[in-house]
Amino acid sequence: MTKTQFQVPGRLIALSKKFARQHEWSLAETFRLGAELLLEIFPEDAPPVSQGWQPPRSNKVGWKGLSAARLRDIAFEDQSKNPIAG
Repeated sequence: MTKTQFQVPGRLIALSKKFARQHEWSLAETFRLGAELLLEIFPEDAPPVSQGWQPPRSNKVGWKGLSAARLRDIAFEDQSKNPIAG
């Protein structure tokens, strides 16, 4: 175990202390668990956040041979025939 110091904004430290008390954890344990959670959620091989995420695109969209454009047109036609009551 390594002892270290770091600066934390006042609001974050207050909320962290309250959270630690509620869970009967020490403040150090709260920060350790938070760091472990971040490392689990953001693995080393993940792309940098700055790149931005885009959903994958598929060239094989469609229903029974309909193109993506035709599906869109059908959806809009259906929407104009059956508008959602608002």
